[in-house]
Formats: sequence, C-alpha cells, structure tokens
Amino acid sequence: MINGTKIWNSLIPMDIAKKKLRCGREIETFPDLPASIYEALLNSTRKNARKTAIIDNYDRPCSYLELQEKVDRFAAYLMFKAMVNKGDHIALMLYNSLEFCVAFLAITKLGAVTVPLPTKYKEQAVKLLIDKSDVQYIICDRDYFSWFTGYEHQGVRIIPADNAEDGYGFSAYTIFNTPRTESAGTSEDTAILMFTSGTTSQSKGVAIKNYSIMHAIAVYQKLLGITEKDKSIIPIPIYHITGLVALLGLFLYTGGTLYLHKYFNPVRVLKCIRGSNITFLHASPTIFSMLHAEAGQFPDLPSLKKMACGSSNMPREKLRQIHAWLKDSTFYTIYGLTETTSPATIFPGDAATSEYIGSSGFPIPGTRFMIRGEDGSDLPPNVIGEIRISGTVVLDSYYNLNTASLKDGWLDTGDLGYFNPEGYLFIVDRKKDMINRGGEKIWSFDVENELYRVSGISEAAVVGIPDDIYGETAAAAVKLSPSANLTEADIKQALTDKIARYMIPSRILILDDIPVTPNGKIDKFSVRKLFT
Repeated sequence: MINGTKIWNSLIPMDIAKKKLRCGREIETFPDLPASIYEALLNSTRKNARKTAIIDNYDRPCSYLELQEKVDRFAAYLMFKAMVNKGDHIALMLYNSLEFCVAFLAITKLGAVTVPLPTKYKEQAVKLLIDKSDVQYIICDRDYFSWFTGYEHQGVRIIPADNAEDGYGFSAYTIFNTPRTESAGTSEDTAILMFTSGTTSQSKGVAIKNYSIMHAIAVYQKLLGITEKDKSIIPIPIYHITGLVALLGLFLYTGGTLYLHKYFNPVRVLKCIRGSNITFLHASPTIFSMLHAEAGQFPDLPSLKKMACGSSNMPREKLRQIHAWLKDSTFYTIYGLTETTSPATIFPGDAATSEYIGSSGFPIPGTRFMIRGEDGSDLPPNVIGEIRISGTVVLDSYYNLNTASLKDGWLDTGDLGYFNPEGYLFIVDRKKDMINRGGEKIWSFDVENELYRVSGISEAAVVGIPDDIYGETAAAAVKLSPSANLTEADIKQALTDKIARYMIPSRILILDDIPVTPNGKIDKFSVRKLFT
C-alpha cells in the first residue's frame, strides 16, 4: 500500500491532519480550508477585490468584486424568487461562460447541488441524464430552452440565460433591496452531481462533497505552485471535473485570472497564451496534440511556465515532442477520475525530462493506493494489477447506485498499473481494454507508445478485436501528420524491431481523425466498432 501523504511530506513538508466528519468518516486534509468554492471566492475578493477574476469569451473582464456581487444577486433570485432550497438539484446546460461560473457559485452558496450537463451531447442523451438526476431546476442557455420545456409539466422550473454575446445573460434575474444572506453550504454538503463519461445509459452519477473539492484544489495549488500571479484558460468544457475543480476552483482559490473560451480552437488558445501572457495550461492529451500541430506558427511561448495533462494516457513520445517545442515549461502528468474529484496522482516535477517519463507520478496527499491482484492481494512493486484508491478526494457514494466498485471507502478504478520501487505509478491500460491474444496479454498503452515513435503518426488508438485463432488480437487506428505518406505495411514494418511480434496490430486503419468522446478522450468503443 502506498501512502500519498508520507511520500509528499518527504518532498514538500505540509500541514495536513486527520479530521473526523459528522458521518463518521475520517479524512486527512489541510486545516483552515474554505468550506466551499464560494467561500474561496469571498476570501480572494477580500484580498484583491479589483483584480480581474474572469475574462469571458467576448474579452470582457470581470473583477473578483463584480463576480461576487453577481453571484450574490443570482443566489438571492434563486432563493427568494425561484424558491431554491438547500439540497435541491439544479442542472446547468451552459457554455463556458461567466453565466456558468455565476450559476455554479450561487448554487454552491445556497447549499444546493449542481448537475453539470454536457453541451456537446445530443438532446436525447442530455434528457437521459436529467431523468437520472432528479432535478428540480434547469438553468440553460437560450439555445437549449426548447429541449426542456416539456419538463415544466413535471414541476421542473426552467431558468434561461439570455444571449451572453449581447451582455450579461442573467441581467433579468436581479432582486433589489434584498439583505445579503450568508452561505448555507457546509464542507460536508454534496456540491456536484457529475456523470461519468461513456454511454449515458451506463454513466454513473458521482456525488462530490465540498470537502473533497477543496482538498483537491489545495493539492493542486501546493503541488503545482499556482499563485495569484498565474493566468490560465479553460480550453476544455467547463462542465468536466477538470474545468470545475482543476481550473475554475483552483484559480478562484488562489486569486488568479481565468480566460473562458466558448469553443476550443487551437490557434485562438495559442494566440491567447502569447498575447495575454498565460502561465499555466491544463488539458487532455488530445488538446495538447492539436496545440502541438500548430507549433510552427508559435515557435515559442515564453510566458507558459507550467502545463498539466490528465484524463487519459499521455504517450511518452508526445511528451518529448512538446518538451522539444517548449523547453522552458514544466509538464506535469496527472492521473485522476471524476470519482477522485480530479487529481489522484501528480508527477513531482517535469515528467518530460524525468527518468520516470511515462509515469503519472505519486499519489496525492490524503490518499492511499494499492495494486490488487486477481486474488485480492496487495501486489508488490513492478507487478501489474488493478488500481484501488481511498482517501479524501474519493467519493462517498454514487447517486442512487450501489456497486461493488466502491466498498468500505475503496474505489476500484478499473485501471491496470503498477508502482515502481520509488513509488511512481505507471498506468498500462483500462481493464476493459486489455487485449488477451491466445493467453498473451497486450497492454494497449504500450503499443500506442511505440506507434507514436513512428515518424509520421500524430495520433494512435489500439483496441482488441475478435480473432478466430487467438480469440482476440490488437488493431490500431492512426492519424498521420499532414506530410506523411505511410501505408499499413510501412507501419507494421516500423514496429517489427520495436515490439514483440504478437503485439503488432493485425489490422491498421489510417483515418483523417480518430473518434473522441464529448470530453475529448479517444473513444475506444467507437474505434473498435470501425473494425467489427
């Protein structure tokens, strides 16, 4: 078993202590943390009220004081006009916008529960999530208002935001002469009900408490060294756990400045980094690949000092390519899930130049990890098994769901990996994606890493497909660089001296684009369907 607090205390002495919760659960966390992200906003406003907190999609700045005032006004509307009560479920169907930030913070202030809905989903998929989450209110952009009118007959109140391009979308929801109310949210309240990725029928509702959110934010701040001087962009959907906790929550807590982009555009992001002196960027491997593709137009970005990448496997070769492009930036690989409130491990320093490149780093303070064998035993270093996690950032429960993957405070992640003797975690595959070729195990990440080393391949995804002789074999979908002219035979030949023969994909599809999920991860379910 690996104890994250002990590992990090040997590197960065930090004040962390055990705390007993009302429910009887004991956690390790930092003293004097704000009870919620709303309380963190109040602290930052007291320190520097006139500093810019957010610059929206239309380049309109909003100071910390202005943000707090907007949050308090909207919270008053929700409380006194919409009659929102503590514990109510309120769905948000909003773009990356000031309105999203205001609504989320107002809901948190009231002690209600935010249910973020993916704006990239189709109407029917969104409605499936609404039906699973028991919402009493839906706050939505006007673009989606027609989707939800039918819910009014079920007693659900719809609160539309007007076109933000023309001004502040909640301008109509202002109550004057209302006494300022104190925050009703406590550290042990559920603040977010977020659904895991995957098909909406199989996605699970993750109930996330305020104390988990604030501990995750404090971990990011301490281990990445984020301060009030930092600036960042939310280039990913804000409704994901990374957007809400690792960017919005982190920067409101530290007093930094955030830029919001309604849609991701790699050139716009890079122009913003260069023109606005962005210092920190946190995104998925897919986003970093798209940014790297534009490196020729942006040969250097001197302000960008730190980058972080989680959500899925970051290939070693891609790390090396980004380091060759931005040599003065530190790149932190991160492993986490919605169920761990974003971070579970963080690499201590620059992963791209480390001898342990390919690792996701050390378990964060307040967590314990074990690698479980098929017999349930705790496996020794360098032996692959299923990753299990317990600790402060791990959810208490799924919403309306009992599952064997969460028992006695331990989360079975479904990911396979191992710790080396130094305590670094290496992820080798999703358990469901491991390929069993006639009894020989193939880790898809291993094959993908070698594919990225083939000159001319910019993206790769490896999956298992049925085989009459071996039961299952590896297959790969690849995207080529614009100037590449590789064939399937060329790629197989390039792998011949790199990996064992049984690991070489039996089929390789060369695609214009590899399918991705709405949250930007490679969609291996869809890739597998391309072959079958």
